[in-house]
Amino acid sequence: MNALLETSTDYRNPYRPLPIALFNRAGRMVERMGMGGSLQVERMVAAAKRKTGLTDFGDDWFMEPLNILVKSINREAHLNTLGNMLQNTRIVSALSTRLRAEQLFNENPDILEIDIGKIILIAGLQRTGTTALHRLLCSNPKLRFLYSWEMLNPLPEPNEKQDNPRSRIKKAKLASRAMRYMAPEFFAVHPIEHDAPEEDIFLLDLSFMSQAPEATMHVPTYANWLENQDQTPAYEYMHKMLKLMHWQRAGTAWVLKTPHHMEYLETIFNVFPDVYVIQTHRDPKKSIASFCSMVAHARGVLSDCVDPADIGKHWIEKSIRLMQRSIESRKQRKSSIFVDITYRDLIREPIEQLRKIYAASGICFTENVQNNAKILANREKKDRYGKHIYHLQDFGIDEREINSRCDFYCLEYDLPHEN
Repeated sequence: MNALLETSTDYRNPYRPLPIALFNRAGRMVERMGMGGSLQVERMVAAAKRKTGLTDFGDDWFMEPLNILVKSINREAHLNTLGNMLQNTRIVSALSTRLRAEQLFNENPDILEIDIGKIILIAGLQRTGTTALHRLLCSNPKLRFLYSWEMLNPLPEPNEKQDNPRSRIKKAKLASRAMRYMAPEFFAVHPIEHDAPEEDIFLLDLSFMSQAPEATMHVPTYANWLENQDQTPAYEYMHKMLKLMHWQRAGTAWVLKTPHHMEYLETIFNVFPDVYVIQTHRDPKKSIASFCSMVAHARGVLSDCVDPADIGKHWIEKSIRLMQRSIESRKQRKSSIFVDITYRDLIREPIEQLRKIYAASGICFTENVQNNAKILANREKKDRYGKHIYHLQDFGIDEREINSRCDFYCLEYDLPHEN
């Protein structure tokens, strides 16, 4: 831990460990010589097939979003050498997971008949306490959630013994250490710990239809295309993957979480029959400023071209879209399946907010559940990896404008303005 670290607001000049800086410099020299190169879908598909020894993807509808994403990355993201390598690795890994999942579905057709049960879905704006609430809920060992190591490698490895994912955990530990080395400031903003609960957006990412790319790269063409797509196929594939995860390790109910869900609540209700939506709320000027900073730090790992004003413009519009669409969806459904929790209440009385969620979803709130949650709440201290510094003006955002444009949301949920 490094409690003294404070995150930089000089987003255009991200921190680089010397070996990484030299690696990127060497890559630029290779590119100038006409060698190097952009991401190529055909090569990544071939690499996934070689890696797994498999060729059957099943329904290959995901190739359209993959091609659009890759074109947008190549034309707009301005990745550095490390960024290009990491994106290539990420896409090959996702393709490999799809190949191996298809093999498991074919060999074990009973997986598709599994009922994953009740879902507690956290769908609040970014930086409104979603991670804190997610971890609080997941302190109950009887609930099913996705560990960070599972997101990195969601399927059992070929020689893995049942209930002993040691190799996958080891790989996740190494990945977490590598991320902390490459971007210690990002760790202060959003720590990625191998044994902590992680967002299920990575399951949507297997279909190359998620907000993860626009949160880590400048890909406006892909982001605009995504907003106009029917997300049903991506959520249906996510449902299949959850069944596969449930087949590996079951639980009494699932806890899922990502702000992406706010935009597609109607699709979620159509795909998942038994869902309770937990929405976290905070003054948008605080949550948006914090998230813009998180995006800038993330982009600074993958690219040497970070434009804070562009980030601010994009994520104000995206956040307002999330607010509007979630409000519209809620009007069409029974209020009893929604629970609203403010950031302030979550910080002040986390156990009471947890009790409220259990009561609404019909899950028994036992003394053991309460004790586990208290232990977790005491352990998860704010700023344990450093202090996150951010300001609206760094992203070209005017406070009066954001208050005015987001008043409809604050009025809907009776949110006070924060200083």
